[in-house]
Amino acid sequence: MRVGFGVLGPVTAWNGAGDAIELKGPRHRAVLARLIVARRRVVPVTRLVEDLWEDPPPGAVAALRTFVAALRRALEPERPPRAPARLLVTEGPGYALRAGPDTVDAWRFEQAVAAAATLAPADALVRLAEAQEWWRGPAYAEFAEEHWARAERSRLAELRLRAVERQAEARLALGRAAEAVPDLDAHVAAHPWREDAWRLLALALYRTGRQGDALAVLRRARELLAEHLGVDPGPPLRRLEADILHHADHLDAPPGPAEAAARVWARAAAVYDSTVASGARARLESTVGLLRGLAVTGGGGLEAAREHRMAAVTAAEELGDAELTARVIGAYDVPAIWTRSDDPQQAASIVAAARRTLAALPPGVHEAARARLLATIALESRGDRTDHGARAAREAEEIARRLDDPALLAFALNGVFMQAFHRAGLAPRRDEIGAELIALSARHGLTTFEALGHLIQLQARSALADFPAADVHAAAADRLAERHELPLLGVFTRWYRALRLDATGRAPVGEVEAAYRAAAARLDGAGMPGLEHGLLPLALLCLRLRHGLPPPAVDRAAWGPYEPWTRPLLLLAGGREAEAARALREAPDPPRDLLFEATWCLIARAAVAVGDRETMERARAELAPAAAELAGAGSGLLTLGPVSRHLAALRPAR
Repeated sequence: MRVGFGVLGPVTAWNGAGDAIELKGPRHRAVLARLIVARRRVVPVTRLVEDLWEDPPPGAVAALRTFVAALRRALEPERPPRAPARLLVTEGPGYALRAGPDTVDAWRFEQAVAAAATLAPADALVRLAEAQEWWRGPAYAEFAEEHWARAERSRLAELRLRAVERQAEARLALGRAAEAVPDLDAHVAAHPWREDAWRLLALALYRTGRQGDALAVLRRARELLAEHLGVDPGPPLRRLEADILHHADHLDAPPGPAEAAARVWARAAAVYDSTVASGARARLESTVGLLRGLAVTGGGGLEAAREHRMAAVTAAEELGDAELTARVIGAYDVPAIWTRSDDPQQAASIVAAARRTLAALPPGVHEAARARLLATIALESRGDRTDHGARAAREAEEIARRLDDPALLAFALNGVFMQAFHRAGLAPRRDEIGAELIALSARHGLTTFEALGHLIQLQARSALADFPAADVHAAAADRLAERHELPLLGVFTRWYRALRLDATGRAPVGEVEAAYRAAAARLDGAGMPGLEHGLLPLALLCLRLRHGLPPPAVDRAAWGPYEPWTRPLLLLAGGREAEAARALREAPDPPRDLLFEATWCLIARAAVAVGDRETMERARAELAPAAAELAGAGSGLLTLGPVSRHLAALRPAR
């Protein structure tokens, strides 16, 4: 089984399933770390003893051999007795760790930084951002004082700083100077002796029209270097200052895509306003096209699109033109991944308008328009306990396949996905939907639906505990987000990485909680209240339950829509068993959505604790189809561990 090693933070190891490997005591980890520092080379026993003990005791060599034997058992648990080790090997006078070049996070980081230097700026930016996320703290964190780790720690720290500067260079090359400023500002504050960082910050400020700030930065750099190091700035900083003062032409970035796009937009908008009458119906259709683009630009855009979408639909209906209304409703084919509506009241209004429009369309014609209305109904009926949405999804898919319309089929498949939660254990089915969306969208340039496919497969593979595959989809989503300015994708990939850290057990609870809180911070202003409300407390509760810790201390309102299923467990944690039993009886069945298995597992835990045998039986029946999945991980956000463990706890009810 493939073993991975982490040294970009506390030293750790994990198996092929992504589960943390128990490395026992600090000396065991020190042996492993020392061998990783050696980069597959043999470290003599005498050197290891000297490195492990400042004053080696008489039994040091025997103790070292004990540590190595324990590490071998942990790293290769399936190795037959007396079979030679394949990973931590004995060779000549000592030991070597024959780890693959891509199995140590520090080595992969080094490869990624080197590869980024050969890539186009957009690709380099994605590669470096992904590599930076592998850091969990200072390299070889618990061995900071060890002389044998000092050079490697310094080398990796330098590489990490250079990666930050390469990210800034890539942003500048892409004409995105404003984005580079905040990171560079923090970078020079933490590392004030890096002249290239000062140069990049000053250049970024100049390119954003802040000449005075750029010169102030260069003065600050000169003062710091003179005061603390007694040196003058190097030639690159001196040349940059002179060039800024003289507005040298070469400092200006080539007209960036943003500037060019702004000019084109202004001209086109002016022509549109002057040629298309203010009351023309074409304006309604154009408005929906704008809203569709606006919805994927970020939180503010999503909220604005949602606010104005209903107004456009209402205006179309008031004109009494069913075909126009169908186009206005159906043109808003914005991909959806979350199964709880951000605005249930508006969703119901959209569904009602789509149904009225379907009834008003002449029979036997407008098949594409009908399919778009049906797909809209399927999407906006998410969380509906009836089968109306599922029927609409099936019909939309049938029409789209018959018409051989790729864009229409992608929209319909989104509706099929949103209705693929009628029972537990459907991650494999959703995985198929995601795979088809990716293949279809990649062939026909449907970028937003390709991103949706990757998010769907990220969720499905997480549910199936296939985190290497989920990693591939997370990275693909991040690349699409970077290339096509789709910032909301990062909300989901950031949450996924917190989930992965949680599910694979690679970090202590405190570090996982910090990762969840950092992910939750990305939801601020993201415009997705259906996702945001109650999510962080729920994720922390699931984490703490699995580790036998008390629930997070938050107000009752903070649990949002998940309060009915968390309340029994919170009451049990407070020793109020009778109230917990009553709350459990009053809790409704969970909605059939991405957290269906997780909420039923919460119910199952409470039912076992209070001895509610009827609820235990119901939970067992609902969860049985998902026995091979991780509870909640299909959301890509959180987990309550293997469903099989919860089913095992329910067996006494049989």
